[in-house]
Amino acid sequence: MLTTRSVPDGDKVAYWNDSVNRMLGPMTVIPRGSGPFDAQIVTDRLGYLQVSTMEADAKRVSRAPAPTAPSSEALVAFGVQLSGTATFVQDGRRAEVGEGDLVVCDRSRPYSFDYPQRFTTHIFQLPQHVLGVSTSDIRHATGHAISTRDGFGAALLPFLATLATSTDACPPTVADRLAGNVVDLFATLLAERALPGTPDTDTARCHLVSRIREHISRNLSDPELSPESIARTHRISIRYLHRLFEGEGITVGRYIQKRRLEECGRELARRSGTAPTVSAVAQRWGFVNPAHFSRAFRAAYGVSPREWHTLRTAGNDARRSMADTPMPSSTVG
Repeated sequence: MLTTRSVPDGDKVAYWNDSVNRMLGPMTVIPRGSGPFDAQIVTDRLGYLQVSTMEADAKRVSRAPAPTAPSSEALVAFGVQLSGTATFVQDGRRAEVGEGDLVVCDRSRPYSFDYPQRFTTHIFQLPQHVLGVSTSDIRHATGHAISTRDGFGAALLPFLATLATSTDACPPTVADRLAGNVVDLFATLLAERALPGTPDTDTARCHLVSRIREHISRNLSDPELSPESIARTHRISIRYLHRLFEGEGITVGRYIQKRRLEECGRELARRSGTAPTVSAVAQRWGFVNPAHFSRAFRAAYGVSPREWHTLRTAGNDARRSMADTPMPSSTVG
């Protein structure tokens, strides 16, 4: 913990500036008012996640325009306002932040926070690259106050509040796993903010599910298609991907298999000059193991792939034969 309470009044602002710069990066801190300035900041680490709790008197914090050094790693900060209020400005947007609100700050670009009275806030910082989201998605979320009173934010707030006060009790293996969970949650938040319209509406979710379904259909032949690759392509967490498909009544993995089996069934039912082998059809639609394909096919259709091919092509031939047979003429009289 770093605190100004044991520092002489004349040195408190300089001490605080130095402390904040070391923990949160280069910025300017200007106290509001002419009275004594009191502040403290507690910082701990959870794997690659830095967790800080800041409590201070009224002040203004800003980062002036300055290029990030090539060796510096881009960091993203997520702040939760515990008490007091703030005005947050970044990317030309201004947000009034109240108690319980969450903000996203890209530390590589200019920003400012104005705190008109004493406040407390949790700050979670992590490297941008571990989020797995684009810079444009992050920029879409900055300069806004995100409510944690409903929707996804309501589930996120208690978890973050508990985490911020218990990081020192976590052994390293647990800390790394928790950091990964936090990253998934933050990436989900950013992905939702990047969707058209209001993030938590059914329309936005349906739009994303539709895009994912189309992506799966286009890539069924790729044996590497998986929930992990789909989440990576759409810049969302795997947890959020599974949550989206909960409303579809089927898991992502089962949906991929169902679509592959449908395409295999269609191809095996077509009659052609050279009948395709079962293994060739299976491989063409992303099944690597022929035995697994046969078991999955029988479970879905009640017959083996070879039996399906025989039955369907025989049925097609019979229908064609009936269609080619001329109808008997009738005499009226």
